[in-house]
Amino acid sequence: QVELKESGGGQVQAGGSLTLSCTASGRTFSGGTMGWFRQVPGKEREFVAVIRWASGNTDYADSVKGRFTISRDRYKNTVSLQMNSLKPEDTADYYCAVALRASISSNPTAYRYWGQGTQVTVSS
Repeated sequence: QVELKESGGGQVQAGGSLTLSCTASGRTFSGGTMGWFRQVPGKEREFVAVIRWASGNTDYADSVKGRFTISRDRYKNTVSLQMNSLKPEDTADYYCAVALRASISSNPTAYRYWGQGTQVTVSS
Protein backbone atom coordinates (compact mmCIF):
# COMPACT_ATOMS: atom_id res chain seq x y z
CA GLN A 1 0.00 0.00 0.00
CA VAL A 2 1.20 3.48 -0.87
CA GLU A 3 -0.26 6.48 0.88
CA LEU A 4 -0.08 9.83 -0.88
CA LYS A 5 -0.63 13.26 0.56
CA GLU A 6 -0.83 16.39 -1.58
CA SER A 7 -0.23 19.92 -0.40
CA GLY A 8 0.34 23.38 -1.82
CA GLY A 9 -2.98 24.13 -3.45
CA GLY A 10 -4.65 27.49 -3.11
CA GLN A 11 -5.88 30.56 -4.92
CA VAL A 12 -3.77 32.60 -7.29
CA GLN A 13 -4.34 35.20 -9.96
CA ALA A 14 -3.80 34.43 -13.62
CA GLY A 15 -0.13 34.61 -14.48
CA GLY A 16 0.90 33.56 -11.00
CA SER A 17 2.64 30.45 -9.73
CA LEU A 18 2.00 27.63 -7.32
CA THR A 19 3.98 24.58 -6.31
CA LEU A 20 2.19 21.37 -5.41
CA SER A 21 3.89 18.63 -3.42
CA CYS A 22 3.01 15.01 -2.91
CA THR A 23 4.63 12.90 -0.22
CA ALA A 24 4.48 9.14 -0.43
CA SER A 25 4.69 6.61 2.39
CA GLY A 26 4.28 2.89 2.67
CA ARG A 27 5.63 0.37 0.20
CA THR A 28 8.40 1.28 -2.20
CA PHE A 29 7.72 2.02 -5.86
CA SER A 30 11.24 2.62 -7.10
CA GLY A 31 10.40 0.91 -10.38
CA GLY A 32 7.26 2.87 -11.01
CA THR A 33 6.06 6.33 -11.93
CA MET A 34 4.31 9.16 -10.18
CA GLY A 35 1.89 11.39 -11.96
CA TRP A 36 -0.27 14.44 -11.49
CA PHE A 37 -3.84 14.59 -12.72
CA ARG A 38 -6.55 17.18 -12.37
CA GLN A 39 -10.28 17.13 -12.39
CA VAL A 40 -13.04 19.66 -12.66
CA PRO A 41 -16.45 18.65 -11.26
CA GLY A 42 -18.50 16.98 -13.95
CA LYS A 43 -15.51 16.25 -16.16
CA GLU A 44 -13.14 13.33 -16.51
CA ARG A 45 -9.84 13.23 -14.70
CA GLU A 46 -7.16 14.77 -16.93
CA PHE A 47 -3.48 13.88 -17.18
CA VAL A 48 -1.09 16.71 -16.30
CA ALA A 49 2.44 15.31 -15.88
CA VAL A 50 4.34 12.18 -14.97
CA ILE A 51 7.84 11.29 -13.84
CA ARG A 52 9.58 7.96 -13.89
CA TRP A 53 10.88 7.45 -10.37
CA ALA A 54 14.18 5.78 -11.20
CA SER A 55 15.32 7.73 -14.26
CA GLY A 56 13.56 11.04 -13.80
CA ASN A 57 12.13 10.92 -17.33
CA THR A 58 9.07 13.12 -17.65
CA ASP A 59 6.08 13.72 -19.86
CA TYR A 60 3.49 16.49 -19.91
CA ALA A 61 0.08 17.21 -21.28
CA ASP A 62 0.25 19.62 -24.20
CA SER A 63 -1.85 22.11 -22.26
CA VAL A 64 0.83 22.54 -19.59
CA LYS A 65 4.07 22.07 -21.53
CA GLY A 66 6.44 24.95 -20.97
CA ARG A 67 4.50 26.15 -17.92
CA PHE A 68 4.56 23.21 -15.48
CA THR A 69 7.57 21.24 -14.26
CA ILE A 70 7.43 17.93 -12.43
CA SER A 71 10.34 16.80 -10.28
CA ARG A 72 11.03 14.25 -7.59
CA ASP A 73 13.16 13.90 -4.49
CA ARG A 74 13.89 10.24 -4.05
CA TYR A 75 15.28 10.70 -0.56
CA LYS A 76 12.19 12.48 0.70
CA ASN A 77 9.79 10.35 -1.38
CA THR A 78 8.27 13.54 -2.68
CA VAL A 79 7.18 14.70 -6.11
CA SER A 80 6.54 18.36 -6.88
CA LEU A 81 4.66 20.17 -9.59
CA GLN A 82 5.87 23.71 -10.22
CA MET A 83 3.10 25.59 -12.01
CA ASN A 84 3.92 28.89 -13.66
CA SER A 85 1.92 31.26 -15.85
CA LEU A 86 -1.27 29.85 -14.46
CA LYS A 87 -4.50 30.33 -16.38
CA PRO A 88 -8.12 30.23 -15.20
CA GLU A 89 -8.52 26.97 -17.13
CA ASP A 90 -5.94 25.38 -14.80
CA THR A 91 -8.52 25.62 -12.01
CA ALA A 92 -9.20 22.09 -10.77
CA ASP A 93 -8.60 19.59 -8.03
CA TYR A 94 -5.11 18.20 -8.48
CA TYR A 95 -4.26 14.60 -7.58
CA CYS A 96 -0.99 12.74 -7.40
CA ALA A 97 -0.92 9.07 -8.20
CA VAL A 98 1.50 6.16 -8.30
CA ALA A 99 1.79 3.48 -10.95
CA LEU A 100 3.91 0.47 -10.10
CA ARG A 101 5.04 -0.09 -13.68
CA ALA A 102 7.91 1.87 -15.20
CA SER A 103 6.13 2.66 -18.47
CA ILE A 104 4.99 6.27 -18.59
CA SER A 105 1.24 6.54 -19.01
CA SER A 106 -1.29 9.35 -19.22
CA ASN A 107 -4.18 6.95 -18.56
CA PRO A 108 -5.58 7.23 -15.04
CA THR A 109 -6.40 3.52 -15.04
CA ALA A 110 -2.68 2.73 -15.07
CA TYR A 111 -2.28 4.26 -11.61
CA ARG A 112 -3.02 2.18 -8.55
CA TYR A 113 -2.65 4.63 -5.69
CA TRP A 114 -4.17 8.10 -5.42
CA GLY A 115 -4.01 10.99 -3.04
CA GLN A 116 -7.02 12.90 -1.76
CA GLY A 117 -6.37 15.90 -3.94
CA THR A 118 -5.64 19.57 -3.44
CA GLN A 119 -7.63 22.41 -4.90
CA VAL A 120 -6.14 25.01 -7.23
CA THR A 121 -8.14 28.09 -8.17
CA VAL A 122 -6.86 30.59 -10.72
CA SER A 123 -8.79 33.83 -10.99
CA SER A 124 -8.77 36.08 -14.03
